[in-house]
Amino acid sequence: MDRRILADLLGRNDDHVAALPPDVFDSHRDGQRPGVVSVCCSDSRVSQEGMFAVDEPGFLFTSGAIGNKVSALVDGERVLDGSVAYPLRHTHTEVLAVVGHTGCGAVGAALAAARTGEFPAEPGVRAAVEALLPIVEAGLDDPAVVGEGDGEAVDGTTDEDAESDAGVSVRDRLVEYNVHEQVAFARGSDETADATVYGFVYDLHGVYGDRDGVAYLVNADGERDPAALRDLVGASHDDHVATLL
Repeated sequence: MDRRILADLLGRNDDHVAALPPDVFDSHRDGQRPGVVSVCCSDSRVSQEGMFAVDEPGFLFTSGAIGNKVSALVDGERVLDGSVAYPLRHTHTEVLAVVGHTGCGAVGAALAAARTGEFPAEPGVRAAVEALLPIVEAGLDDPAVVGEGDGEAVDGTTDEDAESDAGVSVRDRLVEYNVHEQVAFARGSDETADATVYGFVYDLHGVYGDRDGVAYLVNADGERDPAALRDLVGASHDDHVATLL
């Protein structure tokens, strides 16, 4: 039993409690109406609240999933995951944000599986990677993702981080490709009929620009053209628009 970690958790909770205004829950105790539901990859380096500077309850409904997956398999049918469908249908949430991140291990595992047929041993992890596999395989057939001759290391073996013609790894291009596919799936579900769906990539490797921690808008309700997205966000935030594809 690791009591050091337990003490650290409780100490951090004490800090959290001390930082809360006395009336912070007064308007939320009997229900919630968050403006945004966010689906982000499960990764300790990527804070959903942190990236959008959310420091009070009630604004962001968070869902974490390996590979920022928005779907779940129910009775053999792929449907919008309950943690996404619930706020859209039951808390009047109007915006869904799908957030991938550079260097995604889940996308890397799906890429390795596509190339070698090998999957992680843990059943739950394998199931998550298997759900990403068709997306990755489709991406590997897209010249915008791999270009010509990408995906081969110098010795002829495949490398999940082999660089494309632009010096960007195939994995990071697949990260963005996956965000687009997750947005498309979400937009095709009944639960998002009245919602706006945005796709972001959180950059912690300097792939899209030179500032760590920027959430780059790559998709807005299916619109992917950078010029159109810059018009949407306006001049004050046009540096949040970029694409690898």
